[in-house]
Amino acid sequence: MVACERIPEYPIPDQRTAPLVQAPVAARVINMDDPGAMAHVVRDISPTLSGSWRWSLEKPALKVRIRFHQRLKYVIDFTLPEITFKDTGPVTIAFTVNDHVLDRLRYTAPGDHHFEKDVPPEWTQVGEDAIVGAEIDKIWVSPTDGARFGIILVRMGLTK
Repeated sequence: MVACERIPEYPIPDQRTAPLVQAPVAARVINMDDPGAMAHVVRDISPTLSGSWRWSLEKPALKVRIRFHQRLKYVIDFTLPEITFKDTGPVTIAFTVNDHVLDRLRYTAPGDHHFEKDVPPEWTQVGEDAIVGAEIDKIWVSPTDGARFGIILVRMGLTK
């Protein structure tokens, strides 16, 4: 008797187009105030967040996963604070990717700075982490407690 019952008919659901799926980014620029930013830190970046930035030491570095083989750019936004710059004077910073020096620049004034430059494709491998960093030649050391400070780091990483 069960097989003889008539099953109710339901209309076919409305058909919709599938949402566009964005390709994952090739790499990532880490903002210091991103949730989970500290999971990308390799060395010399303070765990203490101050607004949208963190202090660095001599060799701040982050790891970012390379997802696709394409032209990547190193990018960093940072500040050389006037309060430390008056003691250190001009600062030279080497910008690195996987222990290769991409460029080395001398900064003769305090303030906000932006650096961006293409990374040679042979320096990174798809599916692996890349280590992006900076090497600061002079850091400020507090005369009272010996605390050491490099640059104020806002964001750093690789982008396309």
